[in-house]
Amino acid sequence: MTTTSFDLYPVGRVARVREAAAAAGLDALLLTPGPDLRYVTGYDALPLERLTCLAVPAEGEPFLVVPRLELPAAQASPAARLGVEFVAWDETDDPYALVARRLGPVATVGLADRMWAMQSLRLRAAMPGAEQVLAGTALRGLRMRKSEAEVAALREAGAAIDAVHAQVPGFLKAGRTEREVGRDIAEAIVATGHATVDFVIVGSGPNGASPHHELSDRVIQAGEPVVVDIGGQMPSGYCSDSTRTYSVGEPPADFAAYYEVLRRAQEAACDAVRPGVSCESIDAVAREVITEAGFGDRFIHRTGHGIGLEAHEEPYIVAGNAEPLAPGFAFSIEPGIYLPGRHGARIEDIVVCGESGGERLNLRPRELVVV
Repeated sequence: MTTTSFDLYPVGRVARVREAAAAAGLDALLLTPGPDLRYVTGYDALPLERLTCLAVPAEGEPFLVVPRLELPAAQASPAARLGVEFVAWDETDDPYALVARRLGPVATVGLADRMWAMQSLRLRAAMPGAEQVLAGTALRGLRMRKSEAEVAALREAGAAIDAVHAQVPGFLKAGRTEREVGRDIAEAIVATGHATVDFVIVGSGPNGASPHHELSDRVIQAGEPVVVDIGGQMPSGYCSDSTRTYSVGEPPADFAAYYEVLRRAQEAACDAVRPGVSCESIDAVAREVITEAGFGDRFIHRTGHGIGLEAHEEPYIVAGNAEPLAPGFAFSIEPGIYLPGRHGARIEDIVVCGESGGERLNLRPRELVVV
């Protein structure tokens, strides 16, 4: 089933956002182009120096301030059916003063978490008496708990990136560079239905020990493990992210041994997902398996991150985050083991917390693939 904007951006969401703003003690939310604005309205506005800003007062009607030349795009977006007033401004207008005037006196405003500093500072100048806090104060609970339509969109994204991983063994050959393989993968990401390519990591040999390795001209050698971490954004706006580790020919014996440890750690963490379990406890499950095998100091990052309209968002699966999982939470489980100067491995699936357990959205085999 293909999700639609009616499913992903329901008319009632604006009202729920207004209630969340009031519950957080905010007089209004001010959302500029980015994931917060898209979550509330479905409008994937261009991030420009010209201000586009959705104002959602805790009391009163929301309105969207938009440059006149961007008005047709806003009217063509899902925001047009939400009952939000569009307020167009002209090139000689001051849109920040317009927002302040229309909003009226406010004590505290929540700014989109990814608002440009330039916009934040100009809004502060236009509303000098208003305290500025992050809109995430109000939005985090809504955005973390995905609706059925959002989970369906993430399933589509998971299936699309799985289709790319199915092609990766055909791209990996000794004598090819990481960059050449990465180019093929990027083309496949778009060909499988993604609107954009977010990232392509191809870490061969010692480069696999760097979790966020950039593509390089290093030539892949026979017998080397290769970490492939890839993701993109679907037309729905929802993201994919999945990692598999491959070996070009038979890998070193020590690598094969710790890869099996990693596989068990990832499986144990996925199996531990259920409502009420804390985010940090999922991290602890994966970390315990790896630590008991003697590789604790080689697992150098958190176990996972939330995913939705952003590739990285809340909740974070990390020590110190006592947030209990709830149905609809979607996040990665991606433990890794890294031996600097030699090789590394990571296995990553997106998992959604259901009513009684977790659902993996990535279904490619997790055993080491030898090509």
